[in-house]
Amino acid sequence: MSTTTLGIQSPQQTAQALSYGALAREIEAVLKDASVDVPPRIVQPLHGGGSLFVMPAADAQVAITKLISFIPSNAQRGLPTIQGDIVVFDVQTGQRLAVLDGPTVTARRTAAVSLLAAQTLVPRRDGPLLIVGAGVQGRAHLEAFHEGLGVQEVFIASRSVASADALVAHAQGLGLRATRVDDPNAALAHCPWVVSSTPAQEVVLRGMPRSDAFVAAVGAFTPRMVEWAPEVCRQLAQTGTLVVDTRDADHEAGDLLQAGIDVRAVPTLADVVNASPMWLQAPRPDHGPVFFKSCGWAGWDLAAARCMARALASQS
Repeated sequence: MSTTTLGIQSPQQTAQALSYGALAREIEAVLKDASVDVPPRIVQPLHGGGSLFVMPAADAQVAITKLISFIPSNAQRGLPTIQGDIVVFDVQTGQRLAVLDGPTVTARRTAAVSLLAAQTLVPRRDGPLLIVGAGVQGRAHLEAFHEGLGVQEVFIASRSVASADALVAHAQGLGLRATRVDDPNAALAHCPWVVSSTPAQEVVLRGMPRSDAFVAAVGAFTPRMVEWAPEVCRQLAQTGTLVVDTRDADHEAGDLLQAGIDVRAVPTLADVVNASPMWLQAPRPDHGPVFFKSCGWAGWDLAAARCMARALASQS
């Protein structure tokens, strides 16, 4: 990264510099970069049920710290549930190079991780997408799967009819065929692509995905959160392929932990990308759903910082 200070980037500037395809490629590069160092994140519980996340990461050129709050009850206040910033520093000089919009990076890099997992793990490239949860992550995954996988049809389920209808309208504006559905469990039978991005305060999905399905489960990113029923997760562990985003999921993947699954034995996305022995030797059925559990990692934000720097440098 150039030592030129990039300054404070607005949500719009941040989004414009972070296309989903470019982010997915940069995330893959981070997973292959031996200089990347990401310590465990700090999660500080807040009075009222929220959390404060402190997430540092560094490579040979830049260091970042992500500082965001997660307040689930903000949905009822008409406020974003995730707020905060990502500060980027030059490793050699310690100079602050940029401040990125935290919610924008979180939405786009999380969807890009799911996109990379889908591109890497599943050869199928057709069929409708089911999105369960029509908030920020639902929108980002809709855009990412349309851009990166060519998805042309989507079913959207949400506890909020207004939110579902708004995401349907957004999908139609992108040229997709989009329909709101009231029962996501029934819709599972029709969709080879599934994204669950609910607030994860209770089990929403009790149905079994199709045998050819790819599932990106992103809503539950703490041990207390859950979207998928424990019995479904246990069946997926027996008949399908489980992959987690990082080893941090060992103590954060609420869906799997509440199902009693030993997450430490589940391969990570890095194992897949780098063809590690854990991935190559893992028992995988020839036919069965792929369940990708994503909990978040500061390395994804580091990838966004690298991607942002490259995009801005090309404009100068």
